[in-house]
Amino acid sequence: MKLYDFDGIFDEKLSEYIAKNSQKYKESEWEDVIPQLYKKFGDTPLKSIGKTPREFYAEMSDDELIKCLKAHLKQEVPVSEFLCEAIEARKLTEQLLPLLSGSENEREYAMSLIGSDDRAISIYMEMLTSCDNEDLKNRCVDYIKEKADLVIDEVLKNYQSGVEREYMLEIMSRSVVKNQKIFDILLKEFRTDIDNVPMHASYLAAYGDERALPYLLDKIDEEGISFIEYQELKYAIEALGGEYTKERDFSNDPYYEIIKSHSV
Repeated sequence: MKLYDFDGIFDEKLSEYIAKNSQKYKESEWEDVIPQLYKKFGDTPLKSIGKTPREFYAEMSDDELIKCLKAHLKQEVPVSEFLCEAIEARKLTEQLLPLLSGSENEREYAMSLIGSDDRAISIYMEMLTSCDNEDLKNRCVDYIKEKADLVIDEVLKNYQSGVEREYMLEIMSRSVVKNQKIFDILLKEFRTDIDNVPMHASYLAAYGDERALPYLLDKIDEEGISFIEYQELKYAIEALGGEYTKERDFSNDPYYEIIKSHSV
């Protein structure tokens, strides 16, 4: 399969264009001009192949597009947006799923193209609990959170078994179908994990159960809380429809001074 480095071709043409039009735009304006030129480039016929970059990929079959992506990654030829656009337009999730078990680059591109498709959520869960790459784990969590209810039983099981508990809590907090067990867990963690109050308050806010309000209000009223804890607690209270109006003095809080100095 013949591979074309369309981004490399574009960069060459862009260099020529900038050299000829260096005085035409201010530096800040080039940030808007370059994406427009790239878009136009995608619809410009290239003599070397006799068609535009978009036409080149439009003529490929579904399987050819996936093979082309894999070949680009294997041979380290830059993957252009035009190839990604063609794959996304065809909605080739089924063909992309095997790439989630492939090389690191294959996984990254497959995840970007698949997104939070229902068919990938269980695979993301497996990746989350079996890999050591924190960046990859966070990407998995971001997608799983969008469809948390699809894997909520597995999430609860992992939490109870001590598998990636913090990630499981984060996913639980995005469950749409309300579950007493989830509420009890999120509330218990908020009340017992005194070192991570802001994080657990944010989980209660995301879960959206107003029964958490009395516990949040009790916590925010404590004298020993930090300014960061206060801010997250106040946000959570307001997110659940509550209000906290008591004046508090955090002038001796080092975090308050740092935040205040940056806001001036």
